[in-house]
Amino acid sequence: MGSDTGLAAPRTAPAFDAANSAAPAKRRAFLGLADPLPPARSCGAVILGGAHGSLSIARSLGRRGIPVWFIADEPLITRFSRYVTKTIAWPGAEHPDAAQFLVELGQRHELNGWVLLAGGDPEVRLVAQNHAALATIFRLTTPPWEQVQWAFDKHRTYEHAASLGIDCPQSFYPRGSADVARIDARFPLILKPTVRNSRNAFTIEKAWRVDDRAELIARYEQALAMVGEDAIVVQELIPGRGAAQFSYAALWENGAPVASLVATRARQYPIDFGYTSTLVRSIEHPIVEAAACRFLASIDYSGLGEVEFKYDVRDGRYKLLDVNARSWTWNGLGATAGVDFAHLLWRIKMGESVPAVRGRAGAAWINLSRDVVAAVQEMWAGTLSISDYVKSLRSPLVFAASASDDIVPGIVDLPLVAWRTLTRRLPVMAHDLGRKRD
Repeated sequence: MGSDTGLAAPRTAPAFDAANSAAPAKRRAFLGLADPLPPARSCGAVILGGAHGSLSIARSLGRRGIPVWFIADEPLITRFSRYVTKTIAWPGAEHPDAAQFLVELGQRHELNGWVLLAGGDPEVRLVAQNHAALATIFRLTTPPWEQVQWAFDKHRTYEHAASLGIDCPQSFYPRGSADVARIDARFPLILKPTVRNSRNAFTIEKAWRVDDRAELIARYEQALAMVGEDAIVVQELIPGRGAAQFSYAALWENGAPVASLVATRARQYPIDFGYTSTLVRSIEHPIVEAAACRFLASIDYSGLGEVEFKYDVRDGRYKLLDVNARSWTWNGLGATAGVDFAHLLWRIKMGESVPAVRGRAGAAWINLSRDVVAAVQEMWAGTLSISDYVKSLRSPLVFAASASDDIVPGIVDLPLVAWRTLTRRLPVMAHDLGRKRD
């Protein structure tokens, strides 16, 4: 699998001391609070949206007696955790008054100094673009837009990665159907939204696969009507299932890693063109780690982040797929691997000294309700045996939803996933029906 990537060795951070940083002014600006800070014992955390990744954060903090509030515009699994002390409904991160809603909420309930965590992409954009206003109330874990934009917009992400010598999938940004017709690339291809600013059939499904020129043009026209030409990328589909996909997950502060691990998708759903991980295992992978560190260091990153790569067997290179400037779905793997990202982030925001730490290989995270389906698909395809499936569950394992001290999320997980899948599929089904009628 090896190739000459030209990547530098990953950076290793010394213990991060929030009280004695070499850049106190910069750190205080990121925290966004005027001195003196409220005492840590009086502060809690506010999580904006997010499903299993936010659930793991709520559990990590709640188990330590830290109050956790959850704000969402739909019934996500996090709200059912016993460690969420208060759930608040709101119009959503895309509402024009969302930032003002949070500021007024913080003022009304005296949440000054509480930690604010964004659980999804719309919430990341909201916090990043309203950084100054939200920082008057909360300790922010999302960087300002000047940093986040390099992760949020795939066009910017790939351009910046290329400037750093990091490989990316071959990508095209057509400016109309004529450009699409001239694309010279090998099929299959995928169409993806460069940003997800609204909910529609295209952004909900995240990517559309096309297998020939006629399908590419037809699908492009559909996406164009939904998001506009500035928000569409046509990209090569790198072959391989989840085992070819890798992620560097980390907590960074002031452009250096504080805690990190590398993981791979042992299984995904759907198995051929997976949009979600079902079984994730921590590993050692210096090439992936080095590339991710190069990208995050170049934007002086702070906060939780995940950088995804896929190994392309055709040219032997690891290609960057996404950068998520937030908690990721399988965040709960960290604590099992010896790196409790949520608690470490909390301690930094409370001004504590945190030693640098790396996650150990061999731990696993599983979304059981979807992994069973993925495993059955692999068995049907002849790529997984029952004994191999059983063996895959023997490593130190944490469940996405189930926990012995927090049982309700595990009970509601499957029906909740089914409900959300149905409601999110309705716009897609309605759109497809409209195409057939036309």
